[in-house]
Amino acid sequence: MTATFNWPVRVYYEDTDAGGIVFYANYLKFFERARTEWLREIGVHQKQMLAEFNAVFVVKATAVEYHASARLDDELRVTVVVEKTGRASIVFLQEVWCGERMLTSAKVTICCVDMEQWRSMPIPKPVLQLIQPALFVNEK
Repeated sequence: MTATFNWPVRVYYEDTDAGGIVFYANYLKFFERARTEWLREIGVHQKQMLAEFNAVFVVKATAVEYHASARLDDELRVTVVVEKTGRASIVFLQEVWCGERMLTSAKVTICCVDMEQWRSMPIPKPVLQLIQPALFVNEK
């Protein structure tokens, strides 16, 4: 496990607008894919979390800054860093890079939600135990 998780994304035609650049909202999809793959990498499988704990992660908040544009066929690198965990939430710092150029940066907060009551719940202990090592790597 490294402090920063990297996930490759290629820009497809469907990701772009009429001007041939990535439509701003699609960066949120890139961030989501990278967070999902990070969870999978550390052993958190969301279908299993739902089946065992009746819990899912949902996005609670985003703060995104756009620095430059990605274009059709660009090879991007989406990063994931865990900033902190709370009782029911995880705060991520994420970036999208094209080569050595940062295109977009974001702070994304996800919340663990009970699917029956549709309200926040503590992150299940077995899930949190898989997430915690990522925090310690970032503190070094």
